[in-house]
Amino acid sequence: MAEIAVGMVLEQLISFLGAEVKLFGGLKKQVEDIMIELEYSACFLRDADSMAEKEDTNGGLKLWVKHVREVAYQIEDVMDEYMLYHVTQHRQQGLMAASLAKIVHLVKTVKRQRRTASKIREIKTRFVGIKERSERYGFKFNTMPSVPFDGIESNNRRQVNPRMGLHFIDSEALVGIDSSLKELAHRVADAELRRMIVSVVGMGGVGKTTLVKRVFDDQVVAGHFDCHAWITVSQSYKVEALLRTMLRQMYESRKQSPPVSVGTMDGVELISKCRDYLYDKRYIVVFDDVWEELFWRDMEHTLLDNNKGSRILMTTRNMNAADFCKKSSLVHVHNLEPLPLELAQELLCRTAFLNDEDRLCPEELKGLAFEIVKRCEGLPLAIVAIGGLLATKGKDGFHWKRLLDSLSAEFESSPHLSHIKQILSFSYYNLPYYLKGCFLFLGMFPEDCSINCKRLIRMWIAEGFVKGKHGMTLEEVAMTYLTELINRSLVQVSMIDSIGDVRNCQLHDLMREVVLSKAEELSFIQTCPANLSSHNRVARYLSICNKSNNSPVTVGNCQTHLAIFFDIEELPKSLCVLFFTKFKLLKEMDFEGAPLTSIPEELGNLLHLKYLSIRDTKVKKLPKSVGKLHKLQTLDLKRSLVSELPGQIKTLVNLQYLVAYYKDKQSIYNINTRKAMKLNGNFGSLESLEKLYEVDLEAYSGGNFFHELARLKQLRKLCITKLKSENGKDVCDAIEQMTHLQSLRISAIKEEELLQLNLISSPPVFLRHLRLRGRLMKLPDWISELRNLTKVTLEWSRISDDSLQILGALPNLLLLYNYKGYNGAQLHFQKNHFKKLQDLGLCGLSDLNRLIIDEGTLTLLEHLEFGPSPQFEELPASISYLKCLKALSINDMSKEFARKLLPNGGLDHWKVKHIPNIYFLYDTFKGTDRQTYKLGDPHLLAYLS
Repeated sequence: MAEIAVGMVLEQLISFLGAEVKLFGGLKKQVEDIMIELEYSACFLRDADSMAEKEDTNGGLKLWVKHVREVAYQIEDVMDEYMLYHVTQHRQQGLMAASLAKIVHLVKTVKRQRRTASKIREIKTRFVGIKERSERYGFKFNTMPSVPFDGIESNNRRQVNPRMGLHFIDSEALVGIDSSLKELAHRVADAELRRMIVSVVGMGGVGKTTLVKRVFDDQVVAGHFDCHAWITVSQSYKVEALLRTMLRQMYESRKQSPPVSVGTMDGVELISKCRDYLYDKRYIVVFDDVWEELFWRDMEHTLLDNNKGSRILMTTRNMNAADFCKKSSLVHVHNLEPLPLELAQELLCRTAFLNDEDRLCPEELKGLAFEIVKRCEGLPLAIVAIGGLLATKGKDGFHWKRLLDSLSAEFESSPHLSHIKQILSFSYYNLPYYLKGCFLFLGMFPEDCSINCKRLIRMWIAEGFVKGKHGMTLEEVAMTYLTELINRSLVQVSMIDSIGDVRNCQLHDLMREVVLSKAEELSFIQTCPANLSSHNRVARYLSICNKSNNSPVTVGNCQTHLAIFFDIEELPKSLCVLFFTKFKLLKEMDFEGAPLTSIPEELGNLLHLKYLSIRDTKVKKLPKSVGKLHKLQTLDLKRSLVSELPGQIKTLVNLQYLVAYYKDKQSIYNINTRKAMKLNGNFGSLESLEKLYEVDLEAYSGGNFFHELARLKQLRKLCITKLKSENGKDVCDAIEQMTHLQSLRISAIKEEELLQLNLISSPPVFLRHLRLRGRLMKLPDWISELRNLTKVTLEWSRISDDSLQILGALPNLLLLYNYKGYNGAQLHFQKNHFKKLQDLGLCGLSDLNRLIIDEGTLTLLEHLEFGPSPQFEELPASISYLKCLKALSINDMSKEFARKLLPNGGLDHWKVKHIPNIYFLYDTFKGTDRQTYKLGDPHLLAYLS
């Protein structure tokens, strides 16, 4: 971590000397001397913290690392302060006319340089003192080895698949839990009609959550229930928040939209709503990580016993929490024990040799593997973490033995929970230097927070943790960083999108404790409540959360670089004033979800700001001073109330990410709808922009939109709305300039408007996602050249059958959604087409009356959504060819169509009997409510009769 700080400061010093020499005068030599000292220090720092933890018995190395890191932060702050002053004075100088004013300005400049010179001399003196003291007490930092601790150069570390971390989770599930899995599955699916609580009790890291998730996700078991929810509870929870989450998940599990009013209901109203919704349904709910024995008292009246065979699964470390439930419910307690040594050794080898076909441990390593799992005491969490670490070592017995020897002393002296943290800490110390800051940064997020990966990596970039690589954007490099953390089992995947990309991630509770303890030691993060208005200095990275019980502290001379808010019910005005007026070295501000209503003009004071998010706030307008933030890289306005961007954003030449659609309330139904942003002025100067999402063409003013758009040659993601037919050639010309484009969404101004998109001769070959909303009649020929396309959405397109075959030939297409996108009476899926397609939506095809599916097409299809198609009378027999189909959703088809698919007496049931989940969706009142029935649900029979 210290190496990260020094590395960033060295880069800044180089830039600083190049830009400011003529102003700095005699200070140049002082700065150069400090830079040389930092360069020497950086040679040792990459591995110093891990060496200090493992081998530095007297603490001298650790102390040296601490002092060097503080000096690096100190010089960074001095440079930032000087640059801030210089930029401000330079702007003021441009407005000066009178000679007296110029003289005053010159005097101020000289004073500022003298103060800066004094600070730099102090820093240099401190650096010399660090070196002298280390030598005085016999600590020679210049004798440290220059190779990484594990003996493998960082640039030779193997790269692994982003999704390999998921296999580690599977490894836990597949080793040693067969009997527990069968027992829980039997308890959940048996014929007992009374509500039953199945509590899985065991120590942290033993695999409770993994076991329950396997049962919860099992398709056979899931088929027994009408709706379901998974709730993570943890030590601190709010009952209302849990109830809202549960209610939303219940609705969504039936593919229904939860009532908008859920967000404003109080506790009593939420309980009543839950009871009403669950009254006639068989439900299954998981409460994961319950700590308090009184938790069930908060939930028992919500989850009523309706004699439908409903089940509640609970994981807890506290046996009292399980026993407390017995006072009002039928309870089965399952004690989950650590793995026996033999199974623990199998799990370690499966994880350590994940890339081997047989995943077997070589004979010469079996003894070491046995000793390692013996010290892990059968805890799967610890075993998988060590296995992930060993996976990077190959089959070198020397490294296995070295790891084993390092663990021994810690196991003998630490209590049980602590030694798990120690095991996980070794994974941290073994991280390459460039990942340590990224990993510790995860401690900014609250316990059990599911972290949006894009949000996380953009914050990494703004902080300077991500270094550029030739041919890759910073976001792409950052994603490789996250990939490596996932595959080392340090970060868990919590959400994957429809085409298999990781969307959300999180830290395990025990891993987060490791992160927080290390971050505190390094003065890296301060978590505090929203009441720090009286404090002038806080930690370098500040996480403000109402749930925190900690008090803000002064941390040396460090000044805040980042502030992020979580679960803030009230944002004091004094706190906002403090940030926008006093914390002028801020690089990142994230107000996502905070009760923020305005951004003051003082935003322009934060000249070092690189990241600003007001996503999901009530801010209506950005101040014009946003144009002063020339270093800004990310501007996230998603789902705020900002409807128009000021013309001053054209000066943000370093802006890479601009998400700018806003919420608007419809008066008829009082529901939130999304609208594109109004963009003004000559925005083509934003030539670093990689994401522009989404812009209202009709509202644009201030020049030739398409001329400006064509200048954005670095775009990876683009969304434009309200395109008119006559602009087709212009938009095609602009898209041809975007050779890096990966995601494109274009919407016409109205449903009948023709999208003229045929004039692209050189399409963006890296395009992965394409969404077209408007009349096409025929798919553009250039789509056939998009070999990387994985996701296509067509709305209002009215294309022909022949045109559809273009998509069938695409080699990597995983998802195709078609809404009013086809106007033929017959739709033919030809043999050997759509070889990889997993999701298919055929919706709103009003003329369709026949569907032909050749054997040998759609072989990997898992989800099919169909309807409404009023001319369509029955599913084809060839639907039985789709052996991988897991879910079939039928929208607003006739009752007669549905009756044919019923299991008892339905003429066409044989066609779909192999599909585990079949749903029927019906509008109950034209667009305002939607009812979902699952095949086999008695309510479906009642509706159809």
